[in-house]
Amino acid sequence: MNIFDVIGPVMIGPSSSHTAGAVRLGKLALAILGEPVKEAVIGLHGSFAETYKGHGTDLALAAGLQGWATDDERIPKAFEAIQQAGIVLSFKAINLGDLAHPNSVKFWLTGINGNTCKVVGTSIGGGRVCITNIDDFPVDFSGEFPAILTMHNDRPGAIAFVTNILSTHGVNVAQMRVFRKQKGGLAAMIVETDQPVNDAEFELIGKLPHIESVRRIQLG
Repeated sequence: MNIFDVIGPVMIGPSSSHTAGAVRLGKLALAILGEPVKEAVIGLHGSFAETYKGHGTDLALAAGLQGWATDDERIPKAFEAIQQAGIVLSFKAINLGDLAHPNSVKFWLTGINGNTCKVVGTSIGGGRVCITNIDDFPVDFSGEFPAILTMHNDRPGAIAFVTNILSTHGVNVAQMRVFRKQKGGLAAMIVETDQPVNDAEFELIGKLPHIESVRRIQLG
């Protein structure tokens, strides 16, 4: 445990889990989409669904989807900014199942360039979060490091090709996790790095054999 775990993040309140964590979840969902949001449907599960208005969770999620920080003084007026930006935003209660954390949310996002994504995440306390699903694929990462997300065919060498490019360009891997639904099918890999992956490295990874798609995920 460190001091951050005790006092929580610098934030606009009232709750680190329901407000600061929600801002981070929205900001991560925006980063995963990779472009400004045009339309967002937000499903709230458990405690989020029950208390989101009282704790400002809806405002916090809207702020995060606009890229704002947890201590941004504009958070109480996030809906006004959403409207001015022409973003279509709606909320609904959902049930993600008995195993889902009570502070969970699912985003259905459409970007200004037409890209879409589905993101499920959880606020686990103290402003910390965990992304658990992207486009119906199970994942597990916190967003505390710059990261790339690949969708690739589960073939020998697919992972080594990516890590070789990072190593060759001096990018140090902090953590890496690989997820697959079945042997030989589509797999997902989260690579968290000590420094952001630049444009040249990103393009090289996207051209590798077996790579179906690659995204950069960075809160900034």
